[in-house]
Amino acid sequence: MFLVAGVVLLTLIYFLAAHTLKEGTPEFRVIGTNLRVGNVSCPGLPSVGTVDEINAAIGDCLRGRRELALRAFLNHSLAVLLGLTVVAFAFGYAMAGRVLSPLGRITRTAQRVAGSDLHRRIELGGPDDELKELADTFDQMLDRLDRAFESQRRFVANASHELRTPLAINRTLLEVQLADPGASPELVQLGKTLLATNERSEQLVEGLLLLARSENRVVDKKPVDLAEVASQAVDQSREEAQAKGVALGGARAQVFVQGNGVLLERIALNLVQNAVRYNVAEGGWVEVVTEPQPGCAVLVVANTGPVVPAYEVENLFEPFRRLRTERTGSDKGVGLGLSIVRSVVRAHDGSITAQPREGGGLVMRVVLPL
Repeated sequence: MFLVAGVVLLTLIYFLAAHTLKEGTPEFRVIGTNLRVGNVSCPGLPSVGTVDEINAAIGDCLRGRRELALRAFLNHSLAVLLGLTVVAFAFGYAMAGRVLSPLGRITRTAQRVAGSDLHRRIELGGPDDELKELADTFDQMLDRLDRAFESQRRFVANASHELRTPLAINRTLLEVQLADPGASPELVQLGKTLLATNERSEQLVEGLLLLARSENRVVDKKPVDLAEVASQAVDQSREEAQAKGVALGGARAQVFVQGNGVLLERIALNLVQNAVRYNVAEGGWVEVVTEPQPGCAVLVVANTGPVVPAYEVENLFEPFRRLRTERTGSDKGVGLGLSIVRSVVRAHDGSITAQPREGGGLVMRVVLPL
């Protein structure tokens, strides 16, 4: 606005000054013959000459002086405009910075909060204007979020103890009863059934607790070899795979990522276990591959298995969702494996995608930043 005002003002002044010089400059006429004229402002004016010669010389002199005055006026005005431009930009930058600095402070606080630091507050001072009202509202929202997350953490900790303890006691009692050599066959069969049910409940509780913990971002990250994590998951699933006649393979190149080793192992283990359990009855295979790529590391778990429609792929990542109607009475899990995987991957700022294989099975692709 300062710059536009200066340009308009300069244009008006220039035309007004030109008009004033044109209208206000007197014209001299020499009457007579062979007159002598003194020259002070017009050095080129002839001192002796005819009337026409002297009049023409005076006219040229006046026009030259007018042009010199206009040029000098224009140069001075441009210099003033240049200075005004610098002042306008400096003043505008200072004012914009002063006005927008509270917004920058709010933005920086929001970025720190996005990094799971809910204890940060803006605490903006100054007059009670719209920006301070916005900052105070944001602080109040952070207070409520902090209390909610703290309540969730306490609940998870309490649930971890309250749910695991009775299940562990039940498992111990059942194992002791099954170890009794004098137990009847009916009692042994009942104990095994209850032990399997208890084990399933323990898996469900562990999955729920891990899912609740993994919704947050991982703050304490360390270098983890993704190939080693995948190899450990393969080793832990090998016995189950051999029992089901599923071959495990795949090339695993060494690549390090920043994250939590236990959670990353859970990603690989859940994917491999799902690939083994949801496979064909005969001639099945699972390939676990790790490879480095520019700026990221990739874990791919591919397997044979039943045909999965493309519209059902995304639903597999929802809690308690399995293929088709397998919801109860299944020994393949409690339906939290892929939900946990997606939560842990997101906690590591990564992504996971699933694609159906032609002929049956899935290709799970996990991308983690280095």
